[in-house]
Amino acid sequence: MSHHSLFNPFHLKSLKLKNRFVMAPMTRTQSPNGIPTPAVAAYYQRRAQGNVGLIISEGTVVNRPASSNNSSIPNFYGTEALAGWKKVIDGVHEAGGVMAPQIWHQGIWPTVKPGQPQPENLPEGPSGLYGPSLSNGTAMSEKDIQDTIQAFADAAADAQRLGFDTVEIHGAHGYLIDEFFWEATNQRQDAYGGKTLAERSRFAVEVVKAVRRAVGEDFPILLRLSQWKPLDYNFQLAKTPQEMEAWLTPLAQAGVDIFHCSQRRFWETEFPNSDLNFAGWAKKLTGKATITVGSVGLSNEFIESFKGAGSSATQIDEVVRRLERGDFDLVAVGRSVLSDPGWVRKVQEDRTTELVGFRVEDLKQLT
Repeated sequence: MSHHSLFNPFHLKSLKLKNRFVMAPMTRTQSPNGIPTPAVAAYYQRRAQGNVGLIISEGTVVNRPASSNNSSIPNFYGTEALAGWKKVIDGVHEAGGVMAPQIWHQGIWPTVKPGQPQPENLPEGPSGLYGPSLSNGTAMSEKDIQDTIQAFADAAADAQRLGFDTVEIHGAHGYLIDEFFWEATNQRQDAYGGKTLAERSRFAVEVVKAVRRAVGEDFPILLRLSQWKPLDYNFQLAKTPQEMEAWLTPLAQAGVDIFHCSQRRFWETEFPNSDLNFAGWAKKLTGKATITVGSVGLSNEFIESFKGAGSSATQIDEVVRRLERGDFDLVAVGRSVLSDPGWVRKVQEDRTTELVGFRVEDLKQLT
C-alpha cells in the first residue's frame, strides 16, 4: 500500500503541517529546576530535521504550586523557563518544524515513596483521590479551581507569545483534568462534580474556554484524552457512543479544534459493532479533527516496548487504510521517534529497513 497520504499537508486555522505525522508528548525529566536546557532545544530540533509534521512537547506544568511531582519536569511559566522554551521553538522553526507545548497539571498522583518527607505543596485534585478509595493530598477549593483554570490560560497565552504554532492541553492518563472526568476520583458535591461524565466535564470545559479566550479564534487548541486509566488499562470513561458524544460535544463547543485520542493500541475498536477506534469515534461524533496514537511504529504495544520491543513499519498500512477512510487526520508516534529522530523521513523515503528500534535506555537521555 502506498504511504503517500501520510505525507499530504494538513491545514487548520493558522496551523499548517507538511505531513500527517505528529511526535507524541513524552516526559523526559531533563530540565533541572524546571528550566529547559540547550540539550532539550537540540533534542526537539533533531525531530524537526527528521521531518516530523507536528512536534508536541513533553508535558510542561502550569503555574500552580502543586502542578508537578518532579523538579526536572519543565515549567511553562517563569522568566527562565520561558526563555528556555523560546530557544526550543526558535530551533524547531529554524529546522522547518511546527510545534506545540503540552500544558499540564499532574493532579493528585503520589509524589514520594513511603517513608520520605512530603513536599511542601501537597498534591491537589478534585476529591483528594487518585483511584478508587486511594487517598493522597488534598481536595481543591473552588478558588483553587479558578486559579488553575487561569494558570492554563496564562500558559497558552505565553505559548502563543513565544511563537509556538498551537497548544495542547493534557486531559488524559489520570492527571488533573482526567481526575475530574472519572467518578472514582471526582466525588465532589458542587458544580464540578456530578453523576454523569458530562457533568464532571465542567472543569475541562472551563479550561478550554479560558484558553480560547487567551489565544483568540485562529490559534488551534488540541486536547489529549484517554479512556483508560493507569490503574485500569481496560477502563472506559464513555461506555457507549452516546456517552462519548455527551462528553466530547461540550468540549468541542468550548473551543477544542483537534482531539488527541490516546489508546494503548490504535488498531483496537472502541465500541461493539464498529471497527472505529477512539479517534474515529471522536471525529464521527464531533466533526472535529483527531489524532490517533497508540503503539504506532512499535513491533509490539507500548507496555511491551519497555522490554525492548523494536521499531517497525508493519502497522503503517493499517494507519493508511483508516486515514484514507477518514477516521482521523493525524497520526502520533512516540517511542519510535524518541529513539530514531529520522523515523518519519525514513518511512517517507521507504527506508524502513533502517529504522532504529525503541531502546529503553533512551528514556533516560536526550538522543
